[in-house]
Amino acid sequence: MKIWRWVFVGLVCSAFLLRIDAVELRRRQPTERISGSAGDVLEDDPVGRLKVFVYELPSKYNKKILQKDPRCLTHMFAAEIFMHRFLLSSPVRTLNPEEADWFYTPVYTTCDLTPNGLPLPFKSPRMMRSAIQLISSNWPYWNRTDGADHFFVVPHDFGACFHYQEEKAIERGILPMLQRATLVQTFGQRNHVCLKEGSITIPPYAPPQKMQAHLIPEKTPRSIFVYFRGLFYDVGNDPEGGYYARGARAAVWENFKDNPLFDISTEHPTTYYEDMQRAVFCLCPLGWAPWSPRLVEAVIFGCIPVIIADDIVLPFADAIPWEDIGVFVDEKDVPNLDTILTSIPPEVILRKQRLLANPSMKQAMLFPQPVQVR
Repeated sequence: MKIWRWVFVGLVCSAFLLRIDAVELRRRQPTERISGSAGDVLEDDPVGRLKVFVYELPSKYNKKILQKDPRCLTHMFAAEIFMHRFLLSSPVRTLNPEEADWFYTPVYTTCDLTPNGLPLPFKSPRMMRSAIQLISSNWPYWNRTDGADHFFVVPHDFGACFHYQEEKAIERGILPMLQRATLVQTFGQRNHVCLKEGSITIPPYAPPQKMQAHLIPEKTPRSIFVYFRGLFYDVGNDPEGGYYARGARAAVWENFKDNPLFDISTEHPTTYYEDMQRAVFCLCPLGWAPWSPRLVEAVIFGCIPVIIADDIVLPFADAIPWEDIGVFVDEKDVPNLDTILTSIPPEVILRKQRLLANPSMKQAMLFPQPVQVR
């Protein structure tokens, strides 16, 4: 199973690495191949070595939910939808479950949104249990391994703990029925109860067409040294302060709001994507969870990600050389952020930018856009 799991990681990577004809993000600028095993994994092709059976579930588990709220197609938790669509049209799909190496159960657990577009996870455990009961009652494959050769996409803030508040997520823990299954999730944090051994961390969803529409000329100078847009405090959920982002975002604002090298604000301008393409460094601090779409956006737009999230497990960590393309800053060192970034030699910055310009690096962050589910 370990060998098949590694090939399965190749499958998940391939979902991102397929050429996206509708979104041409290959910029004509100096690039650098990703060396060693990282480059090999990114260029790996599981077709012919792996077969996946996709369960045909009643539409109430996926298509009907999406029809009820099409916003699910564009929010950062949409990985569950696009992984489903990718697999339906993928050459690794088999219609014969007897020859399958892996089994996929398409359940859209995050497609229950508030008026503000935030997912409500409260129905997710019940929906997941119902789906597993259905497949275990109608097919023999779950029962023969207790789900060890099955995988699920769980893109909630804290994965299969199904809660957006960390304390509640930890208290709830991973749904017991999923303990033997492989979980494909955006949440990744070392030594956390919501990330079990064997899980695969993937990027959050970012809309390729939207980013394509905001591309600027490739030779535009990067005149912004450090860029960030987002919350520094969450007064509504953390009125006393200090808990949200473990104080890291507050430290960014308090130390650098008047620093001319830092273009930081809570405002989200219409030029957000263009501004990232004009920046050298883009801050990617933790919020309530350690991950956010900023990581994807930074890589796509060639802005060196400054990752401020202790113990984060990054997407495709075995394949993408994050240490080479990004900058890691401990949360306790945020007050020294200006010194840390200004001390990086120009040649190191240029190499990071060349690696970021590698087409495989960009495509590893994006979902392909296949045809609609039939």
